[in-house]
Amino acid sequence: MIDFTLRQYKKLIVALQKKGYKFITFEQYCDLASSPNSLIASSPYIILRHDVDLKAANSLEVARIENELGIKASYYFRVVSESNQPEIIRAIAGLEHEVGYHYEDMSIAQGNVDLAYEHFQKQLRYFRAYYPVRTICMHGAPTSKWDSKDLWKKYDYRDDNIIGEPYFDIDFSQVFYLTDTGRCWDGYKVSVRDKIPNYQDDWIQKGWVYHSTNDIIEAAEQGILPSCIMITTHPQRWTDKRVEWVKEIFTQTIKNVVKRLLIKFK
Repeated sequence: MIDFTLRQYKKLIVALQKKGYKFITFEQYCDLASSPNSLIASSPYIILRHDVDLKAANSLEVARIENELGIKASYYFRVVSESNQPEIIRAIAGLEHEVGYHYEDMSIAQGNVDLAYEHFQKQLRYFRAYYPVRTICMHGAPTSKWDSKDLWKKYDYRDDNIIGEPYFDIDFSQVFYLTDTGRCWDGYKVSVRDKIPNYQDDWIQKGWVYHSTNDIIEAAEQGILPSCIMITTHPQRWTDKRVEWVKEIFTQTIKNVVKRLLIKFK
């Protein structure tokens, strides 16, 4: 089975819908989290998040599939040109998906925390021209020596009317995390920052380890998938175009080798 195609993505979403999972944006999660009678307290749910690192056009294809299936997701855009494409941001917001800022300001400012915060505020104003941004999410930037989350050791994003950042504001003791980092679903092995180390060992002991998209679909169909999940994808990986698909798997294989070296010598 060929994985990481749009056909396979649609198959995943449909399988989860059939098992009764409700899809919510991260913004909705933050709004609902404090309500004891909310959806997230009574139903199996999935916080659906997409990090638009590259190939923004792929994200629009994913957004259209979700719109056809009647669900909404959160799309986090970087400031780099491969991600920050105004017509695509508008189109995704027009499909009623959430738009957020995929920040990497500490890397851009080369560790200068004050310049990083100034840059963060400027870019936040920019993205709010497309959507009333209320949530943000860090970009892992594995080759950078700066962790963008360190910006919040001095500043507080809530001062900018931000209600949530996934790595700070999701209770991962209750929410299982699945991400396609590394172009697989068990990419925590090669991930520098996009992982939840405090809970990963517990999830492994419970058998919540999935390598392929089919592994997740089968677990859902068998009723053994956790009931509360955040799923993060990088839409540049998902395509039905054969040449693009081959290029992506080749590129990601090289990236994974580099990531393993970074982790080994960190």
